[in-house]
Amino acid sequence: FFHGAALSDPARLFNASLEGKTRRAIDIHEDDEIDEAAFKELIRAAVGLNAAKPKK
Repeated sequence: FFHGAALSDPARLFNASLEGKTRRAIDIHEDDEIDEAAFKELIRAAVGLNAAKPKK
């Protein structure tokens, strides 16, 4: 998530790139269980954030 630091992550899905000031990542490995609803909400929030930014 390029602007992931600006997103709320109440389910604490972000587990990588936490030291940066901009991006966040989610490392997913085979057999990992993911909170699908929280993941979808994070995707929707990222899309909303990107759509709100002015086009260059």
